[in-house]
Amino acid sequence: MLPIFLLILIPFLSLFFFFFCLTTSKSNSKAPKSYPLVGSFFAILANQDRQLQWFSEILLDSPSATFVLRRSYFNRQVFSGNPAVVQHILKSNFHNYGKGEIFRSRLADFLGHGIFNVDGDESWKFQRQVASHEFNTKSLRKFIETVVDTELSDRLIPILSSAAKNGTVLDFQNILQRFAFDNICKIAFGFDPVYLSPSLPQSKFALAFEDSVRISHGRLTASIPFIWKIKKFFNIGSEKRLKMAISEVKEYAMNIVKQKKQKLEQLGEKESLDDDLLSRFLSSGHVDDKFVTDIVISFLIAGRDTTSAALTWYFWLLSQHPEVQSKVVKEIKEHSEVPAYEEVKDLVYVHASLCECMRLYPPVPLDTKEALNDDVLPGGTVVKKGMRVSYFPYAMGRLESLWGSDWAEFKPERWLQKEENSKSWRFVQKDSYHYPVFQAGPRICLGKEMAFLQMKSVVAGVLRSFKVVPAFEREVVEPEYISYLTAKMKGGFPVKIVERGQDEN
Repeated sequence: MLPIFLLILIPFLSLFFFFFCLTTSKSNSKAPKSYPLVGSFFAILANQDRQLQWFSEILLDSPSATFVLRRSYFNRQVFSGNPAVVQHILKSNFHNYGKGEIFRSRLADFLGHGIFNVDGDESWKFQRQVASHEFNTKSLRKFIETVVDTELSDRLIPILSSAAKNGTVLDFQNILQRFAFDNICKIAFGFDPVYLSPSLPQSKFALAFEDSVRISHGRLTASIPFIWKIKKFFNIGSEKRLKMAISEVKEYAMNIVKQKKQKLEQLGEKESLDDDLLSRFLSSGHVDDKFVTDIVISFLIAGRDTTSAALTWYFWLLSQHPEVQSKVVKEIKEHSEVPAYEEVKDLVYVHASLCECMRLYPPVPLDTKEALNDDVLPGGTVVKKGMRVSYFPYAMGRLESLWGSDWAEFKPERWLQKEENSKSWRFVQKDSYHYPVFQAGPRICLGKEMAFLQMKSVVAGVLRSFKVVPAFEREVVEPEYISYLTAKMKGGFPVKIVERGQDEN
């Protein structure tokens, strides 16, 4: 049977690919060729390991900063870096663009019904409403003055001091992830995992969390989705590892939820209400343990991965731009040795340099929504019901039309203006649809101010006393930027820590 089948199949495939050649127009555009039935599948597969850069190249080559990728005959996806499109899907027509079935189904095992895996329904509104109370001025001040300052002085700085003394090479990306993980566990769970300690322990929970993020993201970007579905059905390969990792994460988180409930019952709701995010949700009286666990896992992703990603690329950029680092250190040293909450807020040049870093290396490089109904985007792109529309912060940070001919420069000054009759700088906020690093509209990031306060505290605490010097085994022009739901530096960020002299910028 097989030889007869092949005799029939081979001529058919020959005609099929001959037809591709006839139907494909010649073009100098970087847009991939689209063929009948399979669309641009072959180009997508060929660029599987560099999708972000590839999509960005296509978008930057598009006059409208918008292009349509035909994944198959029935599956098209819009990518855009046009601020008008971003505003349309995130604000003006917000209710027509949700997470969508593809996103929800592929991340459901890990995120469940947490805030990052639900659309703008009652569950989403409830989660934002309860969580918003954790980000008021009083809570932010407490977070900086207790959680972050303690993690800095008692854990991060001693580890860096030891590395400087002994000439140890550290994976700074790993160190920053551990720092952020401890912080978000404290504010989300009221629990300290002590993940950043001198021994740099291998926490089962943290490792399982990392596996869950990485493999779940693999589902989202899979060129042939039915492969992971088959693996899941037979419980083999990556899907078996994902199942085990998620089980570890959820069991660990569920135990913390149960312990917190017991503590609330013993102390009374009034005494513990302002303790942490988990206490707020449990005190709301409207959620069960499983739902609360889903919620907190979502906030763990946001709190651990985004700030550590931004800081990893920030310290690398500073190492490549000593003139910027000198200005950053000068501003830090103009404040007290342990900057208080208000002083951290006043680090204007540091703030601008962090924004500039995230323009070039956003913690979330791409975000995708799904159309609930037919629509037409600004610029005229037709969107059919069920189509995915992605806005692209990574590519937008490289658009000359948005940032000028010097877009490739790391230039904090583009965010600053001199105060009139003064030598001091004033920060100039960019439109959130031109710079959607923290999303925009109803879904704008609740933890934006908290993230900046945490990052500025780390920058001040580290650079006041140390230089962070890259220690790659070979010369690296630019580390590889990859994404597993959030951005990473591929292979980590090996560094040596060097003590900074008293008068040294």
